[in-house]
Amino acid sequence: MILPWALSGLGFLILLLAGDALVRGAVNLSLRLGVPAFIVSLTIVAFGTSAPELLIAISAIQDHAPGLALGNVVGSNTANILLVLGIPALISTLHTSECDTRKNYLYMLGATVLFIGLAFSGDYSRGDGLILLFALGVVLLLAIREALQHRWAGEPDDLEDIEDADPNMPFWRIGIYLVLGLVGLPMGANILVENASVIARTYGVSDTVIGLTLVAVGTSLPELATTVMAVIRRQADVAMGNVIGSNMFNLLAVIGIATWFGPIPVDPEFLHLDLWVMLGASLLLIPFVFFKRDINRLWGLVLSSLYVIYVSVILFH
Repeated sequence: MILPWALSGLGFLILLLAGDALVRGAVNLSLRLGVPAFIVSLTIVAFGTSAPELLIAISAIQDHAPGLALGNVVGSNTANILLVLGIPALISTLHTSECDTRKNYLYMLGATVLFIGLAFSGDYSRGDGLILLFALGVVLLLAIREALQHRWAGEPDDLEDIEDADPNMPFWRIGIYLVLGLVGLPMGANILVENASVIARTYGVSDTVIGLTLVAVGTSLPELATTVMAVIRRQADVAMGNVIGSNMFNLLAVIGIATWFGPIPVDPEFLHLDLWVMLGASLLLIPFVFFKRDINRLWGLVLSSLYVIYVSVILFH
């Protein structure tokens, strides 16, 4: 049983490195071609950081393990709030009182409610995927319009807000990043999905549970790393924006695109527990978004503990 665990770890590592390479390559290619930085941050970076979840979802559907695809998205969104904000807060207080994420938070909450509503049909079909992608398009258009208004008001196009931005990077290096990302992502996704399914069968648990736990935590590692760095740099807006943006793209883009590779059935357990835990975790952000509360160490302990309790329930119930 050591080999499937080792290969799952290798799949995670390939996904993380390939996803990072794809974002670097795409960001710098766009900047070399003259695409404004704010457009890059709203589209390419957001899609790039959700690429591991998307490739895992597509791989899982093609390998006849759709429960893993849905479990990954729902579990990843729950982990993003409880774990990705909880663990860094144990290191140092996240000064969320200093940032304004109300509008994007409401978008994320709306996406969560829409996603749960569609789940009651019994599966996510292509029609549901179109609805999710349409909602994503609306959110992106609103965000781009707001960014353009800031730009027309004379605010600078700040390249420092985009990780790994180098408008002078040579094309040959950009090409290497893009090739590594485009080759590595599907390779890492296939390795991870195949071995996660082997682990699930060996321990007698479902692909859904593996998706909600092992795979979900793995695909939340990039967000966790980004949030830890944001805490160290006292950039609470980056931390909150990272989690809110990632959750929104997971719900609207990942499942929206994945439905075109096959329907995604909704296990009844999702309707009884997991979707409501995801919504509850999202609602826990209200004090920090609307009432200017900081996520201090005590809150970090509460959020992290809630995640441990949730995982214990789905593993041992």
